[in-house]
Amino acid sequence: MTTPSPARRPRVALFVTCLVDLMRPTIGFAAVKLLEDAGCEVVVPPSQTCCGQPAFNSGDRKDAVALAKRVIAEFEGFDFLVAPSGSCAGMIATHYPELFADDDPWKARALALAAKSRELISFLVDDLGVTSTGARFDGTVTYHDSCSGLRELGIQAQPRKLLAAVEGLTLTEMKDPDVCCGFGGTFAVKYPDLSGAIVTKKCVAIEESGATTILAGDLGCLMNMAGRMTRTGSKVEARHVAEVLANMADGPAIGAAKTGE
Repeated sequence: MTTPSPARRPRVALFVTCLVDLMRPTIGFAAVKLLEDAGCEVVVPPSQTCCGQPAFNSGDRKDAVALAKRVIAEFEGFDFLVAPSGSCAGMIATHYPELFADDDPWKARALALAAKSRELISFLVDDLGVTSTGARFDGTVTYHDSCSGLRELGIQAQPRKLLAAVEGLTLTEMKDPDVCCGFGGTFAVKYPDLSGAIVTKKCVAIEESGATTILAGDLGCLMNMAGRMTRTGSKVEARHVAEVLANMADGPAIGAAKTGE
């Protein structure tokens, strides 16, 4: 791995995210490996919970504030909060300060945490200067730009930069990689027909790219696309970009049966 030589190892708290914890823990392990290989001291706060985004998006401000306060209190003592999700990182970095009035003492704490909250891949590239993770992946991939990561955090070039250095990997761009997959958290629940139409169009673009694997930085997007492709009999596999970059992409793909079939 190509990294800078910092005077002090940054102390990073990994925000695992609900979906990773419950549905795909290997993404969390991959994140830890990437951060440690890049020279970070990694801590996983044990009592962390949801970032509050589902409540925030549903207009439940009371619960969103309560969850935000819990995250702030648990993570503010670290150099950085890093999440393998543009969605959760975007919630903390962009929306936490919006939850508190200017005269609320939690406002300054929310702003301070927001300023040091990062999405995993952008943190590796933009903050740590990583140019290669020393990974190998034999196959052709296409990359989906998740909405929150792209539009709230500016994540687009960073994953492609690291993927370009993966030995054996060929990246082929799908049509409109920056168009929504239709998940949108509670959007998919509130508007299932519209969500289904959007993900169907996205999966057509994935198939037409000729890639054998679809990568993204948000598990929600990946589960949505993998679910649709499974129902249509597609052979394209879905994986989190961190799994590929950490050389941990040899297990079952997202949405595959436990046997790996």
